[in-house]
Amino acid sequence: MKKGSVASIETFGLVDGPGIRTVIFLNGCFLRCKYCHNPEMWQMGPLNYTSDEIVQKVLRNKPYFKNNGGVTFSGGEPLCQYDFLLETCQKLKQENIHIALDTAGITKANYEELFKYIDLVLLDIKHLTQSGFQDITNRDYFTQYCQFLTALNKSNVEVWIRQVIVPGIHDNSQYIHALSKFIKENIKHVTRIDFLPYHKLGSEKYQTLNIKYPYQNKEEMDSLQCEKLYQEFLKDYQ
Repeated sequence: MKKGSVASIETFGLVDGPGIRTVIFLNGCFLRCKYCHNPEMWQMGPLNYTSDEIVQKVLRNKPYFKNNGGVTFSGGEPLCQYDFLLETCQKLKQENIHIALDTAGITKANYEELFKYIDLVLLDIKHLTQSGFQDITNRDYFTQYCQFLTALNKSNVEVWIRQVIVPGIHDNSQYIHALSKFIKENIKHVTRIDFLPYHKLGSEKYQTLNIKYPYQNKEEMDSLQCEKLYQEFLKDYQ
């Protein structure tokens, strides 16, 4: 039986997939995104839960899931713990649990096997180019990201897209148009697209961890302007 490094477990989550959800936050991430609000999850940490223990915790909440709730694996980057994730998903699917995966899609893995048990992918888009991706994440994983998209497109897994809008990077018509084109040409089975305005919530964690916060001098994204960009995107995307 596999053991995993779990940072926290949230019950009654309402924003990480449809319905009421149990959200499992897994430690570990290869990226170092400049706007990351969970830097404490970058490292793996102790192996503190077995797959059976996770399943039992999820099943306690199953009566609240109704018709469209379930479990969401988030992080960190849950794909960093692929073996643990796969085994846990296999057991959850035996219990007829809806499973969502919140991921940036940057870890090499046997996606074909994992996608047999995943119902929904919450896909983070960092940037559309290799240079832009590397600037935001401080890592050169754009090729792995594109490989993940290829595998995802071969599956029938539903996709929700999440795009953080950072001032000076994503908040312009050129990027919005390119994003629309990129999604239509490269990502299938998309049923929802969300724009998330950049904020500094979690930046105090960097000070606690003695890490310099990369966007300390960057302004937060205005929510009304973010909504205007989203409406511009929708017109272009249709």
